[in-house]
Amino acid sequence: MLHLLLTKRRLCRHWLQNFAVALRSVMTKPTIPTEHKPFKKVLVANRGEISIRVFRACTELGIRTVAAYLIGRGLLPVQAYLHIPDIIRVAQENSVDAIHPGYGFLSERADFAQACLTAGITFIGPSPEVVRKMGDKVEARAIAVEAGVPVVPGTSAPISTVAEARAFSETYAFPIIFKAAYGGGGRGMRVVRSYDELEESFQRAYSEALAAFGNGSLFVEKFIEKPRHIEIQILGDKLGNVVHLFERDCSIQRRHQKVVEIAPALQLDTGLRDRLTADAVKLAKQVGYENAGTVEFLVDRNGRHYFIEVNSRLQVEHTVTEQITGVDLVHAQIYIAEGLSLPQLSLEQEKITYNGCAIQCRVTTEDPARGFQPDTGRIEVG
Repeated sequence: MLHLLLTKRRLCRHWLQNFAVALRSVMTKPTIPTEHKPFKKVLVANRGEISIRVFRACTELGIRTVAAYLIGRGLLPVQAYLHIPDIIRVAQENSVDAIHPGYGFLSERADFAQACLTAGITFIGPSPEVVRKMGDKVEARAIAVEAGVPVVPGTSAPISTVAEARAFSETYAFPIIFKAAYGGGGRGMRVVRSYDELEESFQRAYSEALAAFGNGSLFVEKFIEKPRHIEIQILGDKLGNVVHLFERDCSIQRRHQKVVEIAPALQLDTGLRDRLTADAVKLAKQVGYENAGTVEFLVDRNGRHYFIEVNSRLQVEHTVTEQITGVDLVHAQIYIAEGLSLPQLSLEQEKITYNGCAIQCRVTTEDPARGFQPDTGRIEVG
């Protein structure tokens, strides 16, 4: 039986709950705007580690929570967690004020963000329109160009045939890379180095994108050899304020999946850091970004940077940014969704600094008998 993990009712120590509520009241009373509406109950439309992370934040903020419910009856696990009507139904039946999407699953689905708003439930994330624009990598590229942010050469619209990919490669030469137009996380990505690989790579990328995101559309970019992958953490509020919380280096990857995250990036030129953070904020303001997000860039061997995408959600690796800046990003997400501004949260740019270094390493179980594909099961030998 598949259950949706919600932010369940916490049986924590009585004094901690009361202290959290009192502290929250003291922190927000002096500058509460008329539109500020504190949440009483939050649902997390996700599972696993990120659900626990948001559970903890809600408990610390004195927000009530609910238990687990069956969703997507008869569906496979992934499809069940993508079943929007059931999630909205459970939220309404439990009178929740807001839904936190976590990461993965529905976190970057504009239709889910819209379904929440239509049901009178706050979506803890950007507006549906911004989620849509940033989730469409082609449109996100166009917005970056309009904002004056450099981008990697690529197609201006999704492609649907191998012939279009061939035409692009004839213009820009190999290597090129296929990317899913409506999703990320390394799915639907294939590097192509010759005409012999073109058709098979196209079909594989299309199939992966279709299975993961329900849409097989692809776009093509010039592939930059051995770049640094630098991402900038941003926060925006309802008043148009945007700040950055510096960068993370996620250059060490396996099958386009991040393996090691370092914050801040080591040996990053100060001028380059300034350009990256400035462009991230510029892009966010261009689109009217609200709540937490990450702007990702590639940096080539000559120090030139190129925008690649925006993840309009909380990242798996958000904790390394929290460690060096002292800013609780999930708390900030909740406060912003409630209506508080960045200045009211003392999150003006000049007040945000970093100290020290934090590293996150991801451990994935793999099956060597299947080409080291990700796998599950009991670990019996260390």
